This record gives sequence, structure tokens and C-alpha cells, in this order.
Amino acid sequence: MKIVVIGGSGLIGKKLVNNLRQLGHEVLAASPSLGVNTITGEGLAEALSGAQVVVDVSNAPSWEDQAVLDFFVTSNTNLLAAEATAGVSHHVALSVVGTERLLQSGYFRAKMAQEELIQNSKVPYTIVRATQFFEFIGGIADVATVGDTVRLPSALMQPIVSDDVAAALADFTLASPVNGIVDVAGPDQIRMDELVRQYFKATQDKRQVVTDPNAVYYGSVEVNDQSLVPTGSNPRITTTHLNDWLKRTIVHA
Repeated sequence: MKIVVIGGSGLIGKKLVNNLRQLGHEVLAASPSLGVNTITGEGLAEALSGAQVVVDVSNAPSWEDQAVLDFFVTSNTNLLAAEATAGVSHHVALSVVGTERLLQSGYFRAKMAQEELIQNSKVPYTIVRATQFFEFIGGIADVATVGDTVRLPSALMQPIVSDDVAAALADFTLASPVNGIVDVAGPDQIRMDELVRQYFKATQDKRQVVTDPNAVYYGSVEVNDQSLVPTGSNPRITTTHLNDWLKRTIVHA
């Protein structure tokens, strides 16, 4: 079948496009750099012509509160309308585990707005919420760094490697719409401060991680042990452990 991947030139998009092509499907990678813009509408109708499934793994270029909200609302309004016109039978979107528990952040308020637009659309859908990616551990640390000290809460996480996210998305893309939300997470729960400590040890980063119950996630969000882990029924649990990813990453660094 023909599948369009919005955000097909990004971290997850490239992996997903490759996975689906290997399975024999006609896959169009769509992004502004590839001539398809969901904000302006440029190339959108042409890209969706004849498509059975659209997968949206795009992300906002700016995370400023109003900018990120404008991006997700405008992009999804245009995309869902174009899908309805083109007769697309399944919309798959990548979102974030715990979105409704992280609404102190403008980014997660924007993701919630995206999910609501999808749920209110006439296009059958599957929303795939993933936990934090291994690849972004360094970014979590950087945001929390002052000098050589990294202050982090001890909230539980259940991080996942991007390869496993792409594999899960491929499976949901080829399945029937669930018209609901599914969670995808890595195999192990770990506390945020310990996650970064292990990452620093593996990468020989000399910064010191200090456990601070008043510290926030990504500079603005208060979190607890339920905020960043799957809490719904039957989450999909993947197989790549942190240590395996760290060994692979350090070897190839």
C-alpha cells in the first residue's frame, strides 16, 4: 500500500520509512525539505493522492509555547482535512507517554491539542505514545546543568531506543486503526538521576549528578513516579536495554 510519512526526514521518520520500504510498501517521505509542507499546504494534496495510511512523526521547529501550539494545531488541521479529502483510511501519530500529566509545559499542551484534533477527526486513527528516547538523555542533562553540576529529580522513567519506536510504529501502521491511544516503552524502569549517571559513566562525562526533589524535567515540568512511565493497560514493551544501547553507542562514537 501507499504510506506517507510526515516528518520522514527526521530521526524516527528515516527509520520508519526504511522499515516500511523493506516490507515492500510504497512509502513517501514527506517534509518541508522534501517539498511537502503541512503548515502552508505546499505539496500536501499531491503527496496524499492514493495513500491508504499517513504517519505523522513531525515535530515543531520551535518549542516556545505559542509557536509550538501554532505548529501542531495548524499542521494537524491541514493534514487531517487533506486526508479526509484524499480518502486516507488510517492516521497514525507519534506522541508522548504521560502527555496529560505534563501540561505545565507548553510543548505538552500542544501535543494534547494535536491528540484532540486527531480524536475529533473523521479519519480512523492510532495515537502511539512513546516514552523518552535514549538518544535524548544528553539533552535532559544539558538542560539541568549549571557549571559542572546536574540537578535532577529521581522520578521514574522507562526510556526507549529510537529503533524500537520506529519498529513499533511500523507494526501499528500496518495494523487496523485502534481509534485510541497505545503506549510504547523500553524494557526497564530507572530513575532519572540514575539514568543520567549511567550515561555519564559510559561517556566519561565528568559532570556531577545531584538528586534534587525540587528539580524539574526539561527546565519547567514537575514530575513524579507516574509522570513519565506507561500507566494504561497493555503497553507495548520493547527489548533494547540501556546497557546494550550504551555499549553500541560508545563503540560507534
